Order: sequence, then structure tokens, then C-alpha cells
Amino acid sequence: MTEIGFIGLGIMGRPMAEHLIAGDHRLHVSRHHKPVAPDLVEKGVVVHATPKAVAEASDVIFLMLPDTPQVEDVLFSPDGVAAGLGAAKIVVDMSSISPMATKDFARRIEAAGGLYLDAPVSGGEVGAKAASLTIMVGGPEAAFARVKGLLELMGRNITLVGGNGDGQTTKVANQIIVALTIEAVGEALLFASKAGADPAKVRQALMGGFAASRILEVHGDRMVKRSFEPGFRIGLHQKDLNLALDGARALGLSLPNTATAQELFNACVAHGGKNWDHSAMVRALELMANHQVGATTAKGE
Repeated sequence: MTEIGFIGLGIMGRPMAEHLIAGDHRLHVSRHHKPVAPDLVEKGVVVHATPKAVAEASDVIFLMLPDTPQVEDVLFSPDGVAAGLGAAKIVVDMSSISPMATKDFARRIEAAGGLYLDAPVSGGEVGAKAASLTIMVGGPEAAFARVKGLLELMGRNITLVGGNGDGQTTKVANQIIVALTIEAVGEALLFASKAGADPAKVRQALMGGFAASRILEVHGDRMVKRSFEPGFRIGLHQKDLNLALDGARALGLSLPNTATAQELFNACVAHGGKNWDHSAMVRALELMANHQVGATTAKGE
């Protein structure tokens, strides 16, 4: 049994933590931000007052937090994880945050005596619940080897990409592809619907061709069914695209289509959609077209 710390029991973090519990490991969590659900305590989770106390009780400490500032606070506040580290303890940040900040955090954790892996994930709430996440890891190979068995309880496609920061860079690249593919699927289904075709049947046909993708399968279905309860919120995808655009500026790159996708997310947020699923980007396209995917239209309208 490994003593595991887990900080960040949100939409994705909670099912990930439960997979670790199901793997016969003891979990240590913190109540420093909000109370821990009673049913988790019933499963044997040990509750501590601070992240520091979690780190002191754990061999490996996982983080699953919303953004860079929250990770920095949990790690480096006076009662943070870094203050409770000892030799050979491993911090695994599975949040999606700045690659540049990640490199700095890794140096600071190593200075405190620990090891650091950045291991952001892709797969959303569905993947978290099914333990089928893609996990992109950056950091020392020896640390990766020690925690790989734990990662395998939460995901399937697990890759050590390179050094610290490379996992986060891979996640940013992933989010660029996902956003642009959502936009492409939205445009395609909107075009089909406006032309009078049944978008559900168009999607079904496209799934058998070269345009097939996981986004068309899952999010295309959401668009047709108008099912925008969040698996991954627009507000979080905005954050990830900000990381991409900020990084591009620092590198002297132009990412024009990423910028367009961000503007479409911005339009959704302006209409109250910060907490919509990111597939609801199609709503911004629908507003410009004055047409909703799946709406009844006459041929040639």
C-alpha cells in the first residue's frame, strides 16, 4: 500500500482519486479549501488540515487543480506541500497549467528535497470516471518509473514525453487540436443543417469516412442533441488556450486559428456560457448564422 496525497477533488479529481482508493492505496486529502465529502471518509480517506500535512503523510502527492495560481498556492504557501516534503517524495501535478511556471515549480520542489512530475490529462470527466485518461508526463525518468503503476489506475495512454514542462507543453498542444476540431465539427454540422440536411445523419455518415474523429463522435453528438452539461467547461478551455497564445507570443509564433477558437469561446462566455461544455462553442457559430444545428429548415433556405 502506498500512502498517497490527493489535492483537488473536483469534477475530474474525485473519480481519479477513487480509482487510487480502489487500487488498495490509502489516500490523504486536505480540507483547507472546502470540506471533504463524508462518503470519501467512509472509504478510508484520511483528512488533514493543510497541504503540508498531506505531504508529510504521503509518499506521492497528486494535484488536480484549476490553474497555475492555485497550484502555486497549494505547493508554496507557508502550509503548502513543499513545506512537508522529505527526501524522495514525489509531487505529480495533473493540472493543466503554464509550461514555463511548471519548470520553475519543479526547480523549487527539487530544492525542497522532492521530485516533480507534470502529468496533465486528456479525456474529460468521462475519461476520469472510466480510468481511460491520456496522461502526458514530463520529468525525471526514475520518478516516472516509481509512479507509473499509480498512473495506470487512472489512465491508459501514458507517455513520458521528456523533461519537466514537456508534459504541460503536450497538453497545450492537445487543447489546440481539440478546440480547432470542435470548431471544424461545429462549422460542418451547422453548414449541413442550414442546407436542409439532417445533421444527425450527416454526422453518422461522416463517422465512416476520413473526417471521423473522437470529437465528431462525442461532441458532434452533443451539438445535435443540444447536450451541453459540462464534461469540460468552456472557462477551463479558455484558460488552456490562453496558455497557448501566451506561449506563442513568447516564442514569436502566430497561432491564428487558435486565436479564432478563443474568440468563439469568448463569445459564448459573453452569452453566459462560461460553464457550458466546450462543445457549446457551436453556439457562437449559430449566433452568427442565425440558425441552430438541428433546427427544421427548408431545403435551400
